[in-house]
Amino acid sequence: MLKTITAIASPAGTGAVSLIRISGPEAKRIASEALSLAKEKSQTGAKLPASRFVGLRKIRDAHGRVIDEGVLVIFEGPRSYTGEDVVEFTGHGGVVVTQKILERFIELGAQPAEAGEFTQRAFMNGRLDLTQAEAVMDLISAQTSLALRSANEQLEGRLGRICEEIRAALLGATAHLEAYIDFPEEDINAAVGAALCQTLETQEARIRELLASADQGRILREGVRTVIYGKPNVGKSSLLNCLLGYQRAIVSAREGTTRDTIEEVVNLRGIPLRLIDTAGVRESDDEIEQEGIAMTHGQLSRADLVLEVRDLSEPYAESILEVPPDAKHLLLLNKADRAHESWASQEGLKISCETGEGFPAMEDAIAQLLLLDEAHWGDHSVAVNARHQSCLVKSSKALEAALASLRAGEEPELTALDLRESLTAIGGVAGVVDTEEILGEIFSRFCIGK
Repeated sequence: MLKTITAIASPAGTGAVSLIRISGPEAKRIASEALSLAKEKSQTGAKLPASRFVGLRKIRDAHGRVIDEGVLVIFEGPRSYTGEDVVEFTGHGGVVVTQKILERFIELGAQPAEAGEFTQRAFMNGRLDLTQAEAVMDLISAQTSLALRSANEQLEGRLGRICEEIRAALLGATAHLEAYIDFPEEDINAAVGAALCQTLETQEARIRELLASADQGRILREGVRTVIYGKPNVGKSSLLNCLLGYQRAIVSAREGTTRDTIEEVVNLRGIPLRLIDTAGVRESDDEIEQEGIAMTHGQLSRADLVLEVRDLSEPYAESILEVPPDAKHLLLLNKADRAHESWASQEGLKISCETGEGFPAMEDAIAQLLLLDEAHWGDHSVAVNARHQSCLVKSSKALEAALASLRAGEEPELTALDLRESLTAIGGVAGVVDTEEILGEIFSRFCIGK
C-alpha cells in the first residue's frame, strides 16, 4: 500500500502562520484522529470539513490536549496537488507548535516526506509533466519578475506541449517508416521520402529553436555572471555598493583592501545580475593578495559580462589588463567628477560612484550588451534548463543521423533506429520516458514539503 506522507510546507522559523501537509490514502483518517478527544479514540474520529471547504479545527495530542487551533482543508484525490487525498492544516507559526503537529501526524501513521516527494507524486499521478514539476522549483527560486513569468508559463505546460507536438510528429514519421519495414516489397518512393524528410527537417528546426533558449534559461535561473574587474583603488567596491544600493563591500583609499571575491545579485530589467567584486589586479608580494588576484582571474574565465573599471582621476595609461574574448565587455571610466585632462579623447562610459553620474547610461549599455529587449526575451517562456538541453541535443543529433540516412537511401531499419533514439530523447524532456535515477536527481533539489 502506498505510504501516506507529511511535512511542514512553510519556511522554517517563526512566522505568523505555518502549514503542514499530509498526502496519501490515510490522510483523512490521520487528520480525523488528530482532531479527536482521547475518549473518542475507539470511534471513527472527529468530523472533517467537506472537501474544499475550510473548517476551524483543533489538533490534539494523544491525551486530548489541544496542540493548536487553525484552519483545516481537505482536497480529495484526484482533484488535488498530488492527485491523492491531501489534508492541509494552517496554524500558528511557532517553531515548537508546528513541530508538535507534525509529530502528531507521524504518530498517527504518516511518514516524513522526502525532498520534493509531494511534487514527485503529482508527476507520477499525471497531475504535472516533468517540465511543469521542474517549473515549481523555478517558481520558488525566481529572483526577478522575468524569471517568475518564465516559471509560471512553464508551469502551465508550454515547453511540455511543444515537446509533445515534436514527439507526436516524429512518432508518426517513425510509424510510417516502419510500415515499409513490415512490407519490404514496397519501396519508399520519392514523394513519400521527400515528405518524411520535410517532417524531420521541420521538427529538427523546432528542436534547434528550443536549444537556442538554453542560455536564456541559464541566465533566468542563475543570473548573468558579472565580474567587476580592474586595478586596485579604481572604485570596484564602490560600484558594487552603488548597484546594490547599500554598503556591502569595504571601501578604502588603501590599495589591496579587497582580498576575496564578493558576490551579490541585483535585478536589471527583469534579469538577475550576479555581481562579483574582485581583488584589484597588480604585482604584489603579499601572499594573501596574490591568492585574491588568482581568484579574480578564475572568475574572469567564467564571466558572462565583464565591467572593467578604470580611474579617470589618474593620468591616462594603456590598460594592461586582459579580458576574456568570449565575455561581453563594458569599459567604465570612474571618478568622472575628477577627470584628468589626458582622458578627454578616450573611449569609455564615464561614471561617478560618488555622484551617481552616468549610472542610467550604464544600465542602458548593459541592457544593450545583454539584448534585454522584447525581441530577444519575449519568448522566454520556453527557456530550457540543463537537463532539457541534454535531452534536446541527443534528440537533435539522432534526428540529423536519421535525415542523413534517409537522404542517402540507406536501409529503412537504420533510419528507424535513429528516429527511435530521437523519440526517446525528446520524450525525456517532459518525462514521457524516465528512469528512477533521473527522477531522484530532479526531485532531490526540492525543499521538504514540496
